[in-house]
Amino acid sequence: MEQIRVAAIASLTPLEELDLDPFLVDTRSQHEMCVRWAESKGYTVTRQLLFYGLRPDHAGLWTDVDAGLVDVFVAPNERVLARALRSVPEFSAECERRGVRLSTAGLVEPAYDAARKAHIHRRLSMPTAGYDGC
Repeated sequence: MEQIRVAAIASLTPLEELDLDPFLVDTRSQHEMCVRWAESKGYTVTRQLLFYGLRPDHAGLWTDVDAGLVDVFVAPNERVLARALRSVPEFSAECERRGVRLSTAGLVEPAYDAARKAHIHRRLSMPTAGYDGC
């Protein structure tokens, strides 16, 4: 049986949006959702991609596809895909043209509480110790 190789797409989102949409800020959870989806189908995530507003024709999206290293793109959901790419319809069309499947995991997003938000904020924030403004 041929192994299906997956590129998991997560979106970068400004930390300032943590309270508005914590899942879009938590790239680790986005990738974990893609991994769970792939594993449930017997697929293997071979690439974890992280974008914000990337052009659908950007070479970084297609290098692994052209090398035969990716068979499927997956994003956690449409919201993430819309943040990651400048144009989802154009990306979908390019996937179809190249014979690469595009899917969304469609799993339930993790629940967030104050402790989880604080953890995400600490993890995604830059350390300020020793910063002198230069």
